[in-house]
Amino acid sequence: MMYWSQRMSTSPEIHLARAEDEIVTVLSQWLAYHLSNGELRQRLLDIGTADLAEDPRDAVAELLDELEEAAPGERGDLEMLARETLEVVALG
Repeated sequence: MMYWSQRMSTSPEIHLARAEDEIVTVLSQWLAYHLSNGELRQRLLDIGTADLAEDPRDAVAELLDELEEAAPGERGDLEMLARETLEVVALG
């Protein structure tokens, strides 16, 4: 008796991350103290906001403006703004 199985691909699946998912991940990393202010700002710039809806795009833009003005290591009000941005981006 012969058995046949469906051939499996050996190439890795390609998952293109959505900007929203990447932004949520980066904000979560910053909130967990895994990224500095400068690293967060640069990663957000690298991800971009062109694919976001208006409200999330505005929230990220506001956070980027605040990060540009913030001193290295400053968190205070940035944490609240980052959490609000995370919520707006996650909920779309």
